[in-house]
Amino acid sequence: MGALFGPSGNSERFYQEKHKKTLEAFAWLKAMGLDAFEYPAGNGITASLATFSALGEEAKKQGIQTSFHTPYFISLSSVEEEKRLKSIEYIKKSEEAARAFGADILVIHTGSAAKISREEAVALVKDTMYKTLEALPDSKVRFGLETMGKINQLGTLDEVIDICKIDKRLCPVVDFGHMNARERGGLFPTADEYRKVFDKIGTALGAEYADTLHCHFSKIEFTAAGEKRHLTFEDTTYGPDFEPLIEAIVREGLSPRIICESNGTQADDAFAMKQYYLSLT
Repeated sequence: MGALFGPSGNSERFYQEKHKKTLEAFAWLKAMGLDAFEYPAGNGITASLATFSALGEEAKKQGIQTSFHTPYFISLSSVEEEKRLKSIEYIKKSEEAARAFGADILVIHTGSAAKISREEAVALVKDTMYKTLEALPDSKVRFGLETMGKINQLGTLDEVIDICKIDKRLCPVVDFGHMNARERGGLFPTADEYRKVFDKIGTALGAEYADTLHCHFSKIEFTAAGEKRHLTFEDTTYGPDFEPLIEAIVREGLSPRIICESNGTQADDAFAMKQYYLSLT
């Protein structure tokens, strides 16, 4: 199948070219040569199921593979049970929207580990996800847990893998920019460092999880606390660089889906990754 590339949401150029509705985005992306799109519902789900269904039909018509990002206010690890139960309801609502949209994966943030130990926080996430999966026994959507960029957030690669072991419907979503920001830079200088991420996932969860890994990519500014803000590929200070990632993917024959989250240039930066990928294949 090969790797797929696309943006999270609509880029600034999409609107500069007089497009107004996301319904127009899929033909626009196809014309660019892109083949993936993630719907960003980080601030909440405001569209109707009918709207998501129409968007999904158009995406399918244009050959665009879709994913769905759940609201940021979900907290799987909250010490308050009421917040965790509300988070389950938000995930259920997101899953319904994702199915209407035709998305095959929900991207979920795990939450914070600021008030309790990381081990306690991971245990709470596992409990919340058990309850979520019990509430959605027949869902065909995968539940993707994202690696996070701030030090006080849950979401190291090891923590995400550990949580994903509780059920085969859970899978990692690796945000390489987040991982780099969390370590305050320099994490991925060569293709080998990227390859080790895929190898670790394949060893822990199975080769199919590594081969079709759902990824986020952007350059991210960081402070001592980790992630600060998303940048564009024009940045030369923070990284990480995408070229070694593409080289690792091609060398290992992997077929990930890479969603670009650059600040406003996500479609053009996704296209830069796709062009480099095609130049090596």
